[in-house]
Amino acid sequence: MSVPRLETSITEAFSIIDSGLAEYVFPFAAQEIGYVTSVATGIVKVSGLKGAGFEELLKFSESLYGIAYNLDEEEIGVILLGEDTLLNAGDEVQRTGRVMDIPVGDHLIGRVIDPMGAPIDGKGTVVSTKRLPIERPSPAIMDRTAVNSPLQTGIKVVDALIPIGRGQRELIVGDRQTGKTQIAIDAILNQRGKDVICVYCAIGQRASAVAKVIANLEKNGAMEYTIVMVAEGNNAAGLKYIAPYAATSIAEYFMEKGRNVLIVYDDLTHHARAYRELSLLLRRPPGREAFPGDIFYIHSRLLERSTHLSDKLKGGSLTALPIIETESQNISAYIPTNLISITDGQIYLSPKLFEAGNLPAVDVGKSVSRVGSNAQLPVYKAIVKLKLQYAQFEELENFSRFGTRLDESTKKVIDHGQRIRICLKQNELNPLTVPEQIVILLALTNGLFDLIPIDKVAEAEAAILKNMSQFPDDVMKNLFGDQPLKDEDHDLILKMTNEMLAPFLKAELDKTST
Repeated sequence: MSVPRLETSITEAFSIIDSGLAEYVFPFAAQEIGYVTSVATGIVKVSGLKGAGFEELLKFSESLYGIAYNLDEEEIGVILLGEDTLLNAGDEVQRTGRVMDIPVGDHLIGRVIDPMGAPIDGKGTVVSTKRLPIERPSPAIMDRTAVNSPLQTGIKVVDALIPIGRGQRELIVGDRQTGKTQIAIDAILNQRGKDVICVYCAIGQRASAVAKVIANLEKNGAMEYTIVMVAEGNNAAGLKYIAPYAATSIAEYFMEKGRNVLIVYDDLTHHARAYRELSLLLRRPPGREAFPGDIFYIHSRLLERSTHLSDKLKGGSLTALPIIETESQNISAYIPTNLISITDGQIYLSPKLFEAGNLPAVDVGKSVSRVGSNAQLPVYKAIVKLKLQYAQFEELENFSRFGTRLDESTKKVIDHGQRIRICLKQNELNPLTVPEQIVILLALTNGLFDLIPIDKVAEAEAAILKNMSQFPDDVMKNLFGDQPLKDEDHDLILKMTNEMLAPFLKAELDKTST
């Protein structure tokens, strides 16, 4: 047996290595590195990055990034997207050459993520094949179409009197603890089975409040079509600032696929305050109420991305429900007036109605939908008198408080209005279908509840809802059509509803006779 010569093997090995090195091209890449000069709460100042661009993503460590915002001659003001506890002056910072982006796709449905796209629900990592920038231009005017398709919230007072259309931006405004979030959550719950993707973006909320919202969504099966993005109140101001933009990019992904999307921003008050904090730390000039001059622009460029795309772009829609908090019912404050001028209407929640137990506490007089009946099913035209009847009642109710003697016609208007107010009440997490709403509101408009005692109206309404299965299926299907309610269907609904209310009328007559 011959033994190979060691010298030959070593020579051959070196020749192979030499030939490999000759063919290999080393990927030299110039890298621009700067240094942190100062650290403040939520922002840092960086020097040495002469080529950095506006809103470019900068890397401080594997888990900490920032957005270049102030491009001064000697240094850059950077918004941190995380905690600054481990960051010190002198630390290195690198350019990434890209802007802030977020993972998008169907795999996000049912997940709870932070504004960086990282999961925070304990269900494993998010595997993404596509990312979109969080800041994207809004669709061009020629790429949009009219808002003419309804987005049902399941809330009687909203769907009947303040209709919302797919692609609309409807502001929810009111003092704290008046049920603003609950309006939005009920709207999300009502999208079950309607092929609508929902995105709930919590900005600056308490962890307990966000946990309650997620629990309600899971309990009612809404997480099957919902994505939740959370920037808690104790998170960095930078995360609260980018959260709504990141959530909108996720929603736009589905809109551009031809899907209908509903997005809730809860709430933009905290978003404005976070931006004010960052602007003051970056030494930007303060204006009214210490907000920077571009505070209008940060909300307008966000909400302009919500629209109904034309059919040539697959016809998807993005409906926005931004929430804003007022102080002492002052809707003429700076941020509320900004958002009222940007959006297509507002749902105003009154503290007085809330305290009186009239929930949802929607003030019909101060609420408006600028799209109007164009974004409402034609069947709702059968109850068009309801808003006028309610407005007349509210006006006369104020006079009746002075103890003046009222004539019979005025008493009838007030009695009818009181029943309207009771029937517009609705429990939370209990959205109603279109047939349920129409049957109740049609009976209300035609005075079928007027002979029932006020303390029995809620019970009578519940009895109608319990017996909804008795109405013919073909009549109920007609309510979803593109034509107003037929006379024969109208008469049949009133006749059957009157029969359901007969026991309550008989009980009142028996009580009167005795």
